[in-house]
Amino acid sequence: MESRYFTGRDSALDELKQRLFLQANTGRLALFGLGGIGKTQLALQLARWVKAHEPDRSIFWASALSVESFEQACLQIAKKLQIHQNGDNESAMELVHRELSDDNAGKWLFIVDNADDADLTFNELDRFFPVSEAGVTLLTTRSKEVAISFAGRDILELQNMKAAEGIDFLTKILGNDVIEDPNSTSQLLEELNFLPLAIAQAAYYIRRNDGTIGRYLELMHKSEKERMRLVSREFHDITRYRKMPNAVAKTWLISFNQIQNSDPPAANLLGFISCFEPKAIPLSILPSVGSEEEQEFAIGTLCGYGFLTKRGNEEMFDIHSLIHLSTRLWVAGAGITQQVIETVTQHMNRCFPSSEFTNRETWRAYLPHTNLILSGVELGCADDRYNLLLKIGTCLRVDGRYRDAVTAFKSACTWYESQHEEEHPNRLNAQHHLAQAYLDNGQTKEAIELIERVLAIQEKTLDGEDPSLLISQHELARAYLENEQTKEAIELFERVVMKEEILEEEDLDRLASQHELARAYLNNGQTKEAIELFERVVAMKGEILYEEDPSRLASQHVLARAYLNNGQTKEAIELFERVVAMNGEILHEEDPSRLLSQHELARAYLSNGQTKEAIELFEHVVMVDGRILDEEDPSRLASQHVLARAYLNNGQTKEAIELFERVVAMNGEILHEEDPNRLAPQYELARAYAANGQTRQALELIKHVISVQERTLDAEHPDRLESQKLLEEIEEGARKSESLEDAPVS
Repeated sequence: MESRYFTGRDSALDELKQRLFLQANTGRLALFGLGGIGKTQLALQLARWVKAHEPDRSIFWASALSVESFEQACLQIAKKLQIHQNGDNESAMELVHRELSDDNAGKWLFIVDNADDADLTFNELDRFFPVSEAGVTLLTTRSKEVAISFAGRDILELQNMKAAEGIDFLTKILGNDVIEDPNSTSQLLEELNFLPLAIAQAAYYIRRNDGTIGRYLELMHKSEKERMRLVSREFHDITRYRKMPNAVAKTWLISFNQIQNSDPPAANLLGFISCFEPKAIPLSILPSVGSEEEQEFAIGTLCGYGFLTKRGNEEMFDIHSLIHLSTRLWVAGAGITQQVIETVTQHMNRCFPSSEFTNRETWRAYLPHTNLILSGVELGCADDRYNLLLKIGTCLRVDGRYRDAVTAFKSACTWYESQHEEEHPNRLNAQHHLAQAYLDNGQTKEAIELIERVLAIQEKTLDGEDPSLLISQHELARAYLENEQTKEAIELFERVVMKEEILEEEDLDRLASQHELARAYLNNGQTKEAIELFERVVAMKGEILYEEDPSRLASQHVLARAYLNNGQTKEAIELFERVVAMNGEILHEEDPSRLLSQHELARAYLSNGQTKEAIELFEHVVMVDGRILDEEDPSRLASQHVLARAYLNNGQTKEAIELFERVVAMNGEILHEEDPNRLAPQYELARAYAANGQTRQALELIKHVISVQERTLDAEHPDRLESQKLLEEIEEGARKSESLEDAPVS
């Protein structure tokens, strides 16, 4: 049974030697750890060391897989010792127990291997384990509970191999010629969790098929089905018991079944966990399986087998991906996949928190664990599934993940539309959510079309003061505002705000409508009215909301923008800096709200002559935008535009021209000729060309801008006047340049 490939484990082997022989302070010790982690091989190495260093100590080995295997081992021991029965009814187990427990038996080491079944170990076998002053018993088990019951405090948990041990073990089996670059080798070992049995299984597969580590990794990453086939593939291993499975997944199935028999609540949790992501599983997401004590006991069982690992003092657990995959195989093998998915879906729909900011930490932790139950084939419990999807979509929206929110709401809408008439509240609710997500995702046209349809139905079926109707009117006004239908937006917002005067002053819906009306005023150039309303909203939110609440920060952000537009640059910078600092604490680097506040603060710095600070912040925003946004995204182009303007103001003309040209080219592909957002960068590029002495290009571009503005703007419009002024400056500069060239050389 000893493996010629055994390597490492020095610290664990040293501890066994110290505790059992060198310190000699215990007669019993239990070695426990995950199935396939190498407990048997470590016990064999200990036996080998004892044989070499304590030749006067007898060594005995017995398998505790079953009563029969233990009885068979005792028969072999009795034959070796040439001991005989005292009576006809004395079994080999009784015989060995009597002989080795005798004070005259001498020194011995008795190894009880694979004592994984608690009932079998303590109801059938424990009474036959010999006890003697000169004897030492080592028991190996997968179960921490068995280990503690057998040896009390004298237990040792065998951990996974260290990286160097894993590489050495893999190299011994495969040979140096198959070991590829260090990166792929390390990646494979990490995928296998440095588990000896999994490493051996992978190595035998690679060697049998004349494969490579790269190909094995490719199969592992191809699909869940391929991974399942790999971890279930049996291989011949002479170091393991004949009837024991060698495939790592099948090894764990034995443990899963033992848990099912000994601790059904723990098995129930294992089924739930098979539907979650393997990393960062919150304690609170697990279903109750009984009293608080029973829950703790069940989790303790899973941790005791090494299936769950607690993260320090956090109420968070991990399960290795291979073990997680095996739980899914176990559930499938029991034919209960559909039942488990339905149960988990119903549970998640019940326990998934609302999208309020105070719940953000919780729902962010829960979100990844909905992927498996929602990505699979749709089974039963559709109501729970799609209600959960609406909750998830709402949280994604709040978190700024608008594209994902649209996907979630679209799926929910499709189902509700197939189940209900057009005026059904659930159908309208789903459509309303989708329209909001469209709007946040910049799909303004789709948002307006959908919310107008919802509103038309609600106006026919609901009372004029119904909150649902007001919410839809609010969202339609918001959509109009985003679509630059400012007049219609203001008209609708003012109607909503007036109707909401019956609500308490601190009502969040009322404050939201006031916020949006103020934003509409700002977009319409009614800066004084906007500031007055925003200051009222910000003051009220300051009394009732946490400092880091997104709604409070959003109002502060737009008030700061209003200050900036009104020339109150100092107040704008002060408020923007506060918002940026708070967003930095609560939002991830790529969050759109965080990037927008940084963009606006940089714009304020630029207006205040703090060009260096502006450039530094704009460069950061542009870099992050480049990672997460499409090349033609308006937000990305806006940040590039203002960064180029900052470069120009800072005398970095070459960098400014390069960036302006990129923005102008992209705008030329996506915006119509008369769009102000297309004309503004063209104006700035003409200014940059002029500053760089590229007079011909500057004149050509500014004349084009003016020709478009003459068709679209009044003669006294500030933008048109600015363009005309720039043209005159460029022409004047050109004339001076020509005069200098014509002047006689002295």
